[in-house]
Amino acid sequence: MIRLLAILLTLLPAQAFAWGEYGHRTTASIAEANISSTARKAMTRLFRAEKMLGTPKCDLKTIGDASVWPDCIRRDRMRWGYTAPWHYQNLNICKSFDLKSACRDGNCVSAQIDRNAALLGDKSLPAHVRLEALAFLVHFVGDLHMPLHSGSRDDLGGNRVKASYGYIPDLNLHWIWDGYFAERAISSVPDIIRKYDAGARDEQASGTSADWSLESYNLAKEVVYPRALDGGACSDVPETLVWDEADVAAAEATLRLQVQRAGLRLARLIDQALGNNK
Repeated sequence: MIRLLAILLTLLPAQAFAWGEYGHRTTASIAEANISSTARKAMTRLFRAEKMLGTPKCDLKTIGDASVWPDCIRRDRMRWGYTAPWHYQNLNICKSFDLKSACRDGNCVSAQIDRNAALLGDKSLPAHVRLEALAFLVHFVGDLHMPLHSGSRDDLGGNRVKASYGYIPDLNLHWIWDGYFAERAISSVPDIIRKYDAGARDEQASGTSADWSLESYNLAKEVVYPRALDGGACSDVPETLVWDEADVAAAEATLRLQVQRAGLRLARLIDQALGNNK
């Protein structure tokens, strides 16, 4: 019960954020375990520029800090509010996949992954600019791999879908995938934070941000909504749905794989920007 209350308190501020802090830090830890030593050293040097960003309430000293920094700064709406649309992309799963329309003017998560990867790799830029790009890149790769940040039903990625997680009431579908379900799935054995062999990295780290967008869109369409609605992805939404043990069993492997993919793909992007893998 004490652990449950602690989880509740931790998740309350992060209701609209993908994976919550636990999932984002897990993605970052997988990436850190799989980047080259050259990239790790370059990243350490960038963290020395933290004070130049002027965000004393939001630490940026480690890749773990970077994974949650973009959510932390969003609380300062006067200064950072313009970044809010960068965390997701509105792709209606009941319509054709249309990334171009969802990313007008670069205001979507996949476009910002590409933008910040380019900024991070530009050695002509000041260290603090590249550090900011690193933080956004780490976080947004995590965001994109949460299916409800790329697939939706005009319901804010499930935020408007009332739901309960087993016996825990008064939640929504996004919140469940963000926190309760994510923590349970990621914490299952075996541990997904580890050094992966070259074969696993090559297999799971491939693709572009557009490919990953389609992948998340399809998972929302084929796994998240059908399981939640106990029917078709575009069927009627009940007043309150229940994410039960059968749903957990059916979707747990999908969620774990998405976090694992995110970590390995992030490692590849960091290596391309800071390491020797040009």
